[in-house]
Amino acid sequence: MIRFHKEGYTIIITSLLLSVAGVLLTEKFIEPAWLVKSIQIIILFFLIIILQFFRNPKRTTSLNENHIIAPVDGKVVVIEEVEEPEYFKGKRLQVSIFMSPINVHVTRYTMSGTVNYSKYHPGKYLVAWHPKASTENERTTIVLENKSFGEVLYRQIAGALAKRIVNYAKKGDEIVQGTDAGFIKFGSRVDLFLPLNTKINVKLGDKVKGGTQVIAEK
Repeated sequence: MIRFHKEGYTIIITSLLLSVAGVLLTEKFIEPAWLVKSIQIIILFFLIIILQFFRNPKRTTSLNENHIIAPVDGKVVVIEEVEEPEYFKGKRLQVSIFMSPINVHVTRYTMSGTVNYSKYHPGKYLVAWHPKASTENERTTIVLENKSFGEVLYRQIAGALAKRIVNYAKKGDEIVQGTDAGFIKFGSRVDLFLPLNTKINVKLGDKVKGGTQVIAEK
């Protein structure tokens, strides 16, 4: 059975009602028959896009405090040592995952622990792979801590199509690896900032699966 994320309920219901109305209106007011069918196919196509975007497949996470799991589905586009200016103000190992509009857009907690920091930043809507997207786009910054890794920062970044980031993490929350941490609507990216001694288990270009795949470990 297909599951949908709660952030999409309103859009899904609205899209479904508009699609039904569109199909009925084309039957009544448009001719010839081939044009009616063409319009109805286009309406169905856009409805399917909405439904697949908000799908929320059930994932089973093998809890392990020595593992960092992928927070989202997508493609690894950055693995490099960088200066993290907002929270750590020092060197960290950055792993970035780009999500296309066809990926599942649920954000999942990359590890269990405590939320030490959670902040929303309004900003631009540059394409998600732009080098300045991490610091100039609309984004949220969340820092988690556990005994194995210490503090790990992840950042939800809006893309050119994403107009709303949903973040459930609040400072002081005790969270569980693999559970729902938020949602980004329509094309986006998540950056992870890990300790420099972290072992990375993925490489550039890899496709990763959120909530289940181990992408780094101690």
